[in-house]
Amino acid sequence: MAAEQPATLTKYLTFALALLAVASGAYWHFRPSPAESRTTAPPPILAKPSEALPGEPVRPLAEPEGLDPARVLLGRQLFNDPRLSADNSLSCSSCHALDRGGADARAVSLGIGGAAGNINAPSVITATHNFRQFWDGRAATLEEQAGGPVVNPLEMASSWKQVMDKLSADQDLVQRFAQAYRDGLTPDNIRHAIAEFERSLARPSRFDRWLRGEARALDEAEATGYALFKKHGCGGCHQGINIGGNLYQRFGVMAPYFAGTAQNKADFGRYNVTGNEDDRYVFKVPSLRNVALTAPYFHNASAATLDEAVRIMGRYQLGLDLSRHDVEHIVAFLKTLNSEAAP
Repeated sequence: MAAEQPATLTKYLTFALALLAVASGAYWHFRPSPAESRTTAPPPILAKPSEALPGEPVRPLAEPEGLDPARVLLGRQLFNDPRLSADNSLSCSSCHALDRGGADARAVSLGIGGAAGNINAPSVITATHNFRQFWDGRAATLEEQAGGPVVNPLEMASSWKQVMDKLSADQDLVQRFAQAYRDGLTPDNIRHAIAEFERSLARPSRFDRWLRGEARALDEAEATGYALFKKHGCGGCHQGINIGGNLYQRFGVMAPYFAGTAQNKADFGRYNVTGNEDDRYVFKVPSLRNVALTAPYFHNASAATLDEAVRIMGRYQLGLDLSRHDVEHIVAFLKTLNSEAAP
């Protein structure tokens, strides 16, 4: 028995060292870069796992915390400031109206001079919980996303020199940036302030109350809709705290969605970023939070209503012809995902 103890101790030490190596490797793989540490605040504090019903694919969302109020207020002003556009006619809120679920109810957004974009505007309300930004995932952070439209010729068509020239003439704004940021008014800090404001937008829904055990937060039809959502496999892509937004997926898993249709570059999705043929028609899975407010649906606005969007998802992503009963109940569930408090 005594002879076995050294061997047993060695076995446990080996196991402990292996766990330490795995943990260390995970840290170095997922740690933020120095630039990310400087510009990106930690995400809002989320609900503890114990506060959610066990076994659910969706995690509850909590009120945002840990944000700098001064930076959020600067970001709110800039989010609504048309001086970010070349002709002072458009702001971020022109395409991401908060009273429309963070989108704009158009098939494609209109830039300065009425220039039509090439893709449907995604919501920004819970974008802080997306693992990447834009439909094709080309932006890694909210800061990167916030800066993109400013210089896009089909959107604000401006330059950072133009923006800085205009904003630097606003002495009140310059002073507030000096108080909120060590290096004051800079393009990086403008992007960061807008990102901080966007991080402040995420608000829990009625469904989040249900997830925490408030059974009466959903009625029978809504609860049935969620059960069907899980039964049919919708939660395979739409899960986690953002009910999506945390992986890429091909549009047309079970049937070729784009077959026989005219296509434009935006339809190629992730392929436009990577050039990898396997990424053609692959998109970031959108969040379903506030989805009832953001019609029309999909990157190409091909579904005018939520009912139509659910049917298309059933057919092309799940290989199912969903019944009217199932569609109506799933839609009833999706309507419970709207934020209860205004952002």
